[in-house]
Amino acid sequence: MSQLRIAALRQIMGEMSQKDFADKYDLNASHLSQLLTGHRALGERAARNLEEKIGITPGTLVSPGLSPDQIPAPVQVLEEVKTYNLTPISAWDDDTPLDDDEVEVPFLKEVELSAGSGRTAIEENTRFKLRFGKYTLRRHNVQPEHAVCVPIYGNSMEPVLRSGATVGVDRSKTQVIDGDIYALNHAGQLRVKQLYRLPGGGIKLRSFNREEHPDEEYNPDQMTDLNISIIGRVFWGAMFF
Repeated sequence: MSQLRIAALRQIMGEMSQKDFADKYDLNASHLSQLLTGHRALGERAARNLEEKIGITPGTLVSPGLSPDQIPAPVQVLEEVKTYNLTPISAWDDDTPLDDDEVEVPFLKEVELSAGSGRTAIEENTRFKLRFGKYTLRRHNVQPEHAVCVPIYGNSMEPVLRSGATVGVDRSKTQVIDGDIYALNHAGQLRVKQLYRLPGGGIKLRSFNREEHPDEEYNPDQMTDLNISIIGRVFWGAMFF
C-alpha cells in the first residue's frame, strides 16, 4: 500500500521538483523527500495529513485505487496564505505522539559561553528534534541513542551539502575512515568535513568547495591544543536547494 501511495503522490507532483512542490504547499522538504524515497513509511496518518495540506480529495492517498489519469489535481493554494518559510528543523509539541516506527533525534548547537567573549561550546538543543524512521537508522546500523543532528553553515561543503542542510551523525563512529564525512567539535565550533588519516595520528580536513576552503592538516598535538575532536560519522543528509 505504501508503494501505491508513493506512486499516487508522484503522479500528483507531476513535473514539479520536490523543492517546488514543498514550497507551494508549505510542506517540510526533508520529510517529503523521506516519504518519496521510502526512508519513512507513507502510512495512513501521513497520507491523510498530505491530503489535507495539498487540498486533494480525501482517500486519494489513503486508499489509492485510481488510475493515473483519474487522480484529481491539487487545489490551488492562495499565495497570501503562505506566511512562513521552511527551515531544515522540524519541531513538534511535547504532547505530539511518535509513530510506532519513529524516534526523535536531538540537534546539536553552538552556545556562546559569555557575552562578547566569542567562545562557544557545543550542547544538545532542547527545543528542536528531528524525527527519524527506525528503518532509516537500522539501515545505517545506527543505534537511536547514538544519533544526533547537526546543521550545516557556510559554503565549504557545497555542492554536496549546502548551507542550511542538516546531517545525521552517529556518535559511536569516531574512528576515521578515509574519505568519509564527520562532524567535528573545533573549540566549540560545529564543523562538518571529509576526513583523512595522517601518519602519526593526525588528520586532514577536506571541504568539497576546495577553491575557497583549502585542506587543513593537524597533528595530534595541534588537535589537543586547538581542542579538535570528532563528534561522529555522518550517515544521513537532508539537501536543501
